[in-house]
Amino acid sequence: MTSKFSPAGGIAMIIDDTPGNLALLSDTLSEAGYRVLVATDGLSALEQIAYLKPDIILLDIMMPGIDGFETCNRLKSAPETADIPILFMTALSDLNDLLRGFDEGAVDYIVKPIRPPEVLARVDLQLTQARNLHRVENALNNSPFSALAIDSSGNITWLTPGGIRWLDEFRQKHALMGKNEIGSPLPKPIFEWVKQRLEVVEKSEAFESYRTGVSFLAKITPCRSTGEYLLILEKHSGEWDLDWVRNSLGLTFREAEILMWISRGKTNKEVGMILGSSPRTINKHLEHIFEKLGVATRAAAVSMVLQRQQF
Repeated sequence: MTSKFSPAGGIAMIIDDTPGNLALLSDTLSEAGYRVLVATDGLSALEQIAYLKPDIILLDIMMPGIDGFETCNRLKSAPETADIPILFMTALSDLNDLLRGFDEGAVDYIVKPIRPPEVLARVDLQLTQARNLHRVENALNNSPFSALAIDSSGNITWLTPGGIRWLDEFRQKHALMGKNEIGSPLPKPIFEWVKQRLEVVEKSEAFESYRTGVSFLAKITPCRSTGEYLLILEKHSGEWDLDWVRNSLGLTFREAEILMWISRGKTNKEVGMILGSSPRTINKHLEHIFEKLGVATRAAAVSMVLQRQQF
């Protein structure tokens, strides 16, 4: 299956059993620079898409065999085709039919009789939005960061492939069960952190967990337009290079040691026991670290080191 937005207009598929509609739409889209695929029923369309994936689909509701609703449902249920924007074409004026189309996964609709300028405007808009989303996902999947979105209950509402990988490894390192998919809750340690931070998300610190040589970090920010929360995820693996930390950030070797143990979830008391110092001495060292790095919290200090050093 090929595709991912052709350089020119893209590949548009028309699924309609009315020859006149097929001709009008095909001419309109071809003249606008689109490569056009046509099908007269849902089953033949699904067979074509298995070989050549279109960038956008214009789908009639009333067709013989499986109707437009069922065709849309099958496309949205398959991971390979779930991201294709679908525009319903219908002569139906009943609001329930239009709402059902959106429930099945359509992004827009065109009411017959067909008006070519309107078709082109809606197709161009949906392709632009799909391309922008694809660019964002590509950037996230090829950067050190991953992302996911959650609702106010901590359930996942949007998830990138990089986010799935981050969660999979987090669960594995922490020996946690559960699924990493839309609708599922976050792993318990992150979920508990999120619950504490939702009320004060503007001032929240980063979540940080260290397990068997891997440091997992997450930051949360509200998406006010949707009522969701975006989690930016980052992972660093390996051991700290204490000499690099000391020389790069202007810390003493003891301060670099303390910061390393803090990054692994140790309390001041635990760090003091490891290094043979009192908790009060460790706290004093931390004050010096914060002053040198220009930060105010333990998490911010650790995050600065992790962002600058490649492990």
